[in-house]
Amino acid sequence: MAFHEIVDSVETFEAALKKVKEAQEIFSTYTQEQVDAIFLAAASAANKQRIPLAKMAVEETGYGIVEDKVIKNNYAAEHIYNAYKNTKTCGVIEEDKAYGITKIAEPIGVVGAVIPTTNPTSTAIFKCLISLKTRNGIIISPHPRAKKCTIEAAKIVYEAAVKAGAPDGIISWVDVPSLDLTNLLMKEVDIILATGGPAMVKSAYSSGTPALGVGAGNASAIIDSSADITVAVNSIIHSKTFDNGMICATEQTLIVDKTIYNDVKKEFEKRGCMFLDKKQADMIRKVMLINGALNAKIVGQRPYQIAKMAGFEIPESVKVIIGEATSLEPEEAFGHEKLTTILGMYKSNNFDEAIDMAETLLNNNGGLGHTAVLWIDNNKERAKLDKWAERMKACRLIVNTPSSLGGIGDLYNFKFAPSLTLGCGSWGGNSVSENIGVKHLLNIKTVAERRENMLWFRAPEKVYIKKGCLPVALQELKQVMGKKRAFIVTDSFLFKSGFTKTITDKLDEMGIVHTTFSDVEPDPSLASAQKGAEAMRKFEPDVIIAVGGGSAMDAGKIMWVLYEHPEADFQDMAMRFIDIRKRVYTFPHMGDKAYFIAVPTSAGTGSEVTPFAVITDQDTGIKYPLADYELMPKMAIVDADMMMSGPKGLTSASGIDAVTHDLEAYASMMATPFTDGLALKSLQLIFDNLPAAYDSAAPDAPNDPVARENMANAATMAGMAFANAFLGVCHSMAHKLGAFHHLPHGIANALLIDEVIRFNSAEAPAKMGTFSQYTHPHTLSRYAEVASFLGCKGKNDEEKVEALIAKIDELKERIGIKKTIKDYGVDEKDFLNRLDAMVEQAFDDQCTGANPRFPLFSEIKQMYLNAYYGKHVKV
Repeated sequence: MAFHEIVDSVETFEAALKKVKEAQEIFSTYTQEQVDAIFLAAASAANKQRIPLAKMAVEETGYGIVEDKVIKNNYAAEHIYNAYKNTKTCGVIEEDKAYGITKIAEPIGVVGAVIPTTNPTSTAIFKCLISLKTRNGIIISPHPRAKKCTIEAAKIVYEAAVKAGAPDGIISWVDVPSLDLTNLLMKEVDIILATGGPAMVKSAYSSGTPALGVGAGNASAIIDSSADITVAVNSIIHSKTFDNGMICATEQTLIVDKTIYNDVKKEFEKRGCMFLDKKQADMIRKVMLINGALNAKIVGQRPYQIAKMAGFEIPESVKVIIGEATSLEPEEAFGHEKLTTILGMYKSNNFDEAIDMAETLLNNNGGLGHTAVLWIDNNKERAKLDKWAERMKACRLIVNTPSSLGGIGDLYNFKFAPSLTLGCGSWGGNSVSENIGVKHLLNIKTVAERRENMLWFRAPEKVYIKKGCLPVALQELKQVMGKKRAFIVTDSFLFKSGFTKTITDKLDEMGIVHTTFSDVEPDPSLASAQKGAEAMRKFEPDVIIAVGGGSAMDAGKIMWVLYEHPEADFQDMAMRFIDIRKRVYTFPHMGDKAYFIAVPTSAGTGSEVTPFAVITDQDTGIKYPLADYELMPKMAIVDADMMMSGPKGLTSASGIDAVTHDLEAYASMMATPFTDGLALKSLQLIFDNLPAAYDSAAPDAPNDPVARENMANAATMAGMAFANAFLGVCHSMAHKLGAFHHLPHGIANALLIDEVIRFNSAEAPAKMGTFSQYTHPHTLSRYAEVASFLGCKGKNDEEKVEALIAKIDELKERIGIKKTIKDYGVDEKDFLNRLDAMVEQAFDDQCTGANPRFPLFSEIKQMYLNAYYGKHVKV
């Protein structure tokens, strides 16, 4: 059991340190397998608490943005785990030109960790995790203004580590931090891991104890005449606004070639930044530095707040304020590190002068050894890049990348070590020159060039399509695969209505023994899936056939996992991730016991070809969209004969669901030409055939097999598109709207899609999404492409997008979908009372990650309100 005694004096500190050292002696005897299990448990625990910790940090310190701190905490757990899960404590030098990286690493003893107030929870998670991975004990000294959130982060990791087998006492902390106790810590631990201001780091190196510390950042970004201005400017804005500029690797000054200087200014202004006039610049200078030092009151604040401190007003919407600097001398405030939403901007006459200016700023104003940034055509101007890399006395040489997120590693270059403590080498007075991780003894100079990671297109092994193909496709079970026992998953309505008879008749004909589980609810619950899995274990099938809409197929997928891997933990499977390839939890391999076949009976969900499943926690009511390619069915049989009798409500809701699948896949940051073609053709089929399919669903109407088959194909194509491009915030919001207020999933999407299209179309969004191939906001033009493909007219992209929305609204009205959430009888008081909880859950939904515009809580809330009342307040 994890136990901690209060540390508030010299005596209690000495007792705590003794306990950590004793625990570390035991821990040092552990095997790599034991350590890795502890590392995984600790990372998982921290990741699950990312939102509460982010809220605590902002509330306690007054710095930064909750949503961005959520990402920091998520990053500290997920990316650190992913980076070091297979690492041993021995170092090598490596050069990998294919990935554009050169790097090194090393290990140590009992760690004394000093935690800053700017990134308290994420830094505590990071330092605890790398200490555990290297079999170190750790004792933490939190910043007095961030002690509650820092201690809470450490406590979460500690308890999880001990539960997983770590020695009791392996992590400890100072409960009542003071300068005396921090100095004592730095003298008595085996090594200091220091993150904070220059004075604290200097104190660490002066303590007589080996120290791993960091220097001050003051990154200058050179924008060469060959640079892509749109990509450079939008990346810098994205970087500078992340957590209000508090990451130490963030750009502080820009050095722009004179030939593109005015164009760069225009792009900044276009994207919501403001250039200060001379009077305003002087007023800002006075509040930036106090007696030559950074004014702590401006750290992590928004531009309008800083302007107000300086004595003038600017719009709250301004993202970054930019002062045109007049000197490279220390007296020029705009040339210093600012840790907030302010940039200084210089003009260079040529590239050589730009390098000279960047060097002078590092020497005069601090930042030596930390980070330097270059925007350039790195193919045609290789000689310039090499000259810059040779000249810059910085350990992070960031090329064509937002430096706050690029400097911490693993987001824009996937061989660049992730870290929240960035060494500056001997130039910065540090003992390490790289992003601090599990191995450190050498000064390292790391050059990291931006790369776009490999993309993919994945689909089931076999997809059979054509009206009447079901019995023919099933023949493979006997003739090709030799299957003997089939388990059918469906819902009670489909079972009682005879939808499984075609399948069971064919199975009987082939001599394949079968049974049917028909207790799947409209919103399948974990309890139902567990019940089905238990029935599977008793029956021991070698093939599973899920028959129905998304509910039956999703429930079947979860049953399949629990049948093949009863040890699998649902909460772990549902864990949110940033990148599906880097998640903390690894899905077990599927298909060893049973082959999974999906047979859709409605045209909408696309679940027959996707690696997704939506399951509801019956205790909390929360819907969890699970995602992993192990959940992909092995075979999909799309037979329109199974869809001929679908009622109007189902036809409408599922059809419009497919529309949102196509639109979100096309707008996704992860969209590719492979998914684009499927999405566009699917949309065309839907607009051409959904009204006829809807009309044929009337009780006395004649069937329209052509429309039904086209809708079946369209839904499956849409599924293939979003199985690879993923979805966006419309589905995130729809998942929670459906869970909170019991609206059908397709209807929930229909009620939100107009708002999401307008939200994503912003050319200067508050925040854009983070993905290596997504360089700048351009979703407006993407939607305009869809509009043109569907025949919507307009003089410009804005008009085309509005025409597209009108076309969608016309389709919704044609198939009987109401206009607002309120129209569906959702009580206003209940909706408003639970809105904040719904907003937070929607933000943390797995689908949010691929959205081209990163949504803030306030923006999601406004979209919900717009959709409820039918108004269009701009978000």
